[in-house]
Order: sequence, then C-alpha cells, then structure tokens
Amino acid sequence: MNFTKMHGLGNDFIVVDGLTETIDDAALPDLARRACDRHFGVGADGIILALPSDKADFRMRLINADGSEAEHCGNGIRCMAKLVYDRGHTQASKITVETIGRINVLELDARDGKVESVRVDMAEPVFERGRIPMTGPEAEEAVEVPLEVGGRTLGFTAISMGNPHAVTFVEDTASFPVEELGPLVENHPLFPRRTNVEFIQVLGPEELNMRVWERGAGITLACGTGACASLVAAARTGRASRKATVHLPGGDLIIEWGEDNHVYMTGPAVEVFQGTFLG
Repeated sequence: MNFTKMHGLGNDFIVVDGLTETIDDAALPDLARRACDRHFGVGADGIILALPSDKADFRMRLINADGSEAEHCGNGIRCMAKLVYDRGHTQASKITVETIGRINVLELDARDGKVESVRVDMAEPVFERGRIPMTGPEAEEAVEVPLEVGGRTLGFTAISMGNPHAVTFVEDTASFPVEELGPLVENHPLFPRRTNVEFIQVLGPEELNMRVWERGAGITLACGTGACASLVAAARTGRASRKATVHLPGGDLIIEWGEDNHVYMTGPAVEVFQGTFLG
C-alpha cells in the first residue's frame, strides 16, 4: 500500500490516495492496527482515505489506530485536502469533502503549488443528547453536567462536531491526569459510541489551552473537532468569546463560532514523507 505520512499539529496520519489505490474495506481495521503501530508499523493516530464521492468533490474516511472508524476529523480533513491538491486531483481553492453525515466546505491556502493551511467550515455544533449520541432524554442538552469518574466529579459539556465530544474545564491542563481520566470518560456508559474528551484551561476570552484524549487513539498532540467543541463549550458557558486561539501540544488552531452558527477552523497541514507499507 502506497501512503503519505502527514500531520496537522502533530496529530499524524497515514494518508492513502484512494483515488488511485485499491482499498480492501474488509481489511481496513486490521490494516490500521498494524500500520499505525509506532514500533512495528509506520506509526500514526489513524489512516485517512481520500476517496471519490457522488455528493461532494471528495470523500474522507478515518480509521483510528485501534481499528474503529470515526465520523469526522478536523486535522485529518486538512491533511486530506492537502493531499488531493498537491497530487493534482484538484486545482480549486475551495472544495467540498463528504464525511459521515455531512458535507464540509474547505478553503485552501496554497503557495508554489502546495497547500500550507486550510480553513474548514465544520458546520453547526449539536447539543442534543440523542444526536451526540448520549444517553438520557434525546432532545435535552448536556451543558455542565456532573460526571463522577476516578474519584473526581467533573462538570462537562457534551457536543457533537460530527463526532462526539465531552469538554471539561480544569485549572491547569499540564498537571491534570488526562491519561487516567480520559479513558474513563471515553468509555463511560453515558456515551454509547464512546467519546473524545477535552480538558480545557481558559487563559482569557480569546485564548484556551487544550489537552485531549481521543476516542480510539488515546492522547494525541491535537484534535481539530475537539478544538471546535471546546471553543463552543467555552463560549456557551460564558468562559470565552466566539473566536479564540486554541493552544494544543502540537501547535495552535484558530477557531470561530460564527453568527451563522457554523464553526470555522483554520490550521496547517504538513507532508512528512511518502512510502510503501509492506504489511
């Protein structure tokens, strides 16, 4: 399998050009587990597939490092956009990409024929429990709900950005036990499809620190949908304005919750190397 290793702020992926490569769907979960292994494989948080679409310009699939499939990925979709542009599959500065349940609009910032950053319309945030999904009354919102895990009570806000997120605010992200509590929240019975978990420190109305435990991948250096969910949760609870810089271990994202209720994410995409996975 030919691939390109890419990352968005250190959230790294094995990106496969499914417009030219043949993909065996049945083999994908095992392939992801083997290829994403950082000791015996290429090493990545997941496999991104760039595919044709009958609804948009392109379609993206993400298979997590544990073999599960995610509905969406903010850093991954920027990397996929860079791949299709840099490989000549499009010359457009604005493209649409189909993910599970939505069509995403992306604006590409390219120099010398290579994409450097991408602004993504991440659509509208979803608060209703039934659509996240989360247990409880389907139409009810989960804003600052207490949750007891690991001997602590965390207040969290649940949001879907095309995939589920549980956002909690802490005093200091650097010292908070993300490794301990992240998997407990991810696999809590409240979330039937599990959830991504964001731990947020508010530095000011336009500045947030974030650490993330990603569903199916564990601790990663960045999570684009998580940054979007975190800004929305901070604005919704009066902790921040509707536009902020989100500092992640791998770098910064600019997130804006627009007056049209859409969330916009701007950040880089980087190609590291190309190779062939022998399996």
